Order: sequence, then C-alpha cells, then structure tokens
Amino acid sequence: MGSYVKHGTGPGPEVMGASTLIGDKVVNSRGEDLGKLEEIMIDMNTGRVRYGVLSFGGILGFGDKLFGIPFDQLELDTENKRIVCDIERDKLERAPGFDKHDWPTRSREFSQEIDSYYGVTGWEGSRLEGREDTETRLP
Repeated sequence: MGSYVKHGTGPGPEVMGASTLIGDKVVNSRGEDLGKLEEIMIDMNTGRVRYGVLSFGGILGFGDKLFGIPFDQLELDTENKRIVCDIERDKLERAPGFDKHDWPTRSREFSQEIDSYYGVTGWEGSRLEGREDTETRLP
C-alpha cells in the first residue's frame, strides 16, 4: 500500500508522487472493496492525469480485470490510507475494462468511452475545461 504524509516535511496529500498511490486499496462510499489502483495514466499532450487503472474481480491476482476510472472520480482518504470511488460494485463489474496483458492501444478513444460510461463529459468537456491551470500542464 502507498504511504501518505499528512503533515510534515514530505509532499502530500495535496501533491503526491504517483508511485505513492499505486497499489492502494480502492473502496466505494459504502466501504465495499473495489480493488486496488494499478496505474495512473497521463495524457502526454496536456500533462494532465487522465485516468486511474483499477484491478478488480480476481482471486489472489488471478483473473483480475482492469478498469479505467476518470481520475476526478477518485478521492484520496488520507485518514484511512485508501482511495474512495463513489461507484457501486455492480456498475464497476459492467464497466469498460481490459485484460492486464492487453491494454488499450487507442487511449483517447478508451478515455472517451470511460468518460461516457461514468457520466463525465469527455476530456475536453471535463471540469478542467476552460481553466488555464498551469500547475496541471507540462512545460
């Protein structure tokens, strides 16, 4: 599980290294286990985090399916050292996913598919649209 620094000399929780979050448990608002965060995908054209990849559904790592979740749907729970995604397990089970050995090759199309599934208004129409937030862009 990742580690968090609530207050102190290190970064977090406002700014954190992606590797700090990888492997963290993901639960929904009811506390149901949704798996773990496997990866954080970055749009290299904008430098923004695009989506998180969750593993879910297997036993001891076998049979896990991977799911993309729009990153703005994930919330850090520093008190319990986990990530909260307000989605029901059955909706996640029906979500667009992929095999851990066969990742999507068309990332923008996959991003649009998951945005549509979760009711997020596409990347260009997301909450970040119109914001000239230089902190979320690569130089």
